[in-house]
Amino acid sequence: MTGWIKEFKEFAVRGNVMDMAVGVIIGAAFGKIVTSLVNDILMPPIGLLAGGIDFSNLFINLSGTPAATLAEAKAQNLPVIAYGVFVNTVINFLIQAWAIFLVVKFANRLRKPTPEPPKPAPRLCPYCCTEIPEQATRCPHCTSEL
Repeated sequence: MTGWIKEFKEFAVRGNVMDMAVGVIIGAAFGKIVTSLVNDILMPPIGLLAGGIDFSNLFINLSGTPAATLAEAKAQNLPVIAYGVFVNTVINFLIQAWAIFLVVKFANRLRKPTPEPPKPAPRLCPYCCTEIPEQATRCPHCTSEL
C-alpha cells in the first residue's frame, strides 16, 4: 500500500499538477469576475437600449400557473425555459473565450523562440561532391586529398 501512497505523492507534487491546480483556481476567480461584468455592467445598458428589458428575468412559463418573475416561478417549482439566463451565459462565455484568446496570444508572443542563425553551407569534396566534415583533410568517400 505504501507504493501507491508514494506514487500519489510524486504525482500530486509534480510541477504541472500544481500549475494546473493554480490555473483552475485562477480560472474560477476569473469566471466570477466575467460573470459580474456581464450581469452587472454590460447587460443593464443593453437591456436599457433594448427597451428596458432585464435579460436575466426573461423566461417562458410552461405551466398554466401565472408567475410574474423568474424567481417567483422557481419558488413555485414551475417548469420554465429561462432563455434570458441563457443569453447572459452565452455572452459570459464569449467574453471569457475572447479574454482567454488574448492571454494565450500574448503568452505565445512571449514564448516565440529567437530564430536560429542559418547553418553554414556544408563543405563539399571538389572531386566527388559529397559532404565532408570541416576538419577533414581527405574525403571519406573518394579519399582525395583536400
